[in-house]
Amino acid sequence: MSSGLRSGQVAEAAGVNQQTLRYYERRGLVAEPERTLGGHRLYPPETVTILRVIKTAQRLGFTLDEVAELLNVSVHRHGRRPEPGLQARAQAKLVEVEQKIADLSVIRETLHAAIAAGCDDLVACADSPCCPLPFVGLTEKVADRVEG
Repeated sequence: MSSGLRSGQVAEAAGVNQQTLRYYERRGLVAEPERTLGGHRLYPPETVTILRVIKTAQRLGFTLDEVAELLNVSVHRHGRRPEPGLQARAQAKLVEVEQKIADLSVIRETLHAAIAAGCDDLVACADSPCCPLPFVGLTEKVADRVEG
């Protein structure tokens, strides 16, 4: 290979640092590049696009494992879809995000109530029947999630 992009060029063009590029390479998200006679990595230009796709998917809430699966599905599809593709995974991620939003809305409302009630001491507030903080309910929900 006589042409290609060096790691610094790829990282800069994709908006990541070189350590991130190498980490993705070790994880198998980015193909190992060819090397010059001097040992410098030379990446094909498509690597920049792959890095941008990875970072975009992460911003949408996908984990690196999920991104790897999505990249693997798109590379190995060959006209058939043995695994769920982007549509199915995006639907599942949307459900997950909507649940997080619902959870955060409950947290926001509870914090507003705590501020309005003048809660200033967690221990004293926990003993007060008018405390809006869900000390009992919260621990039960956490226990349910851990067990489930």
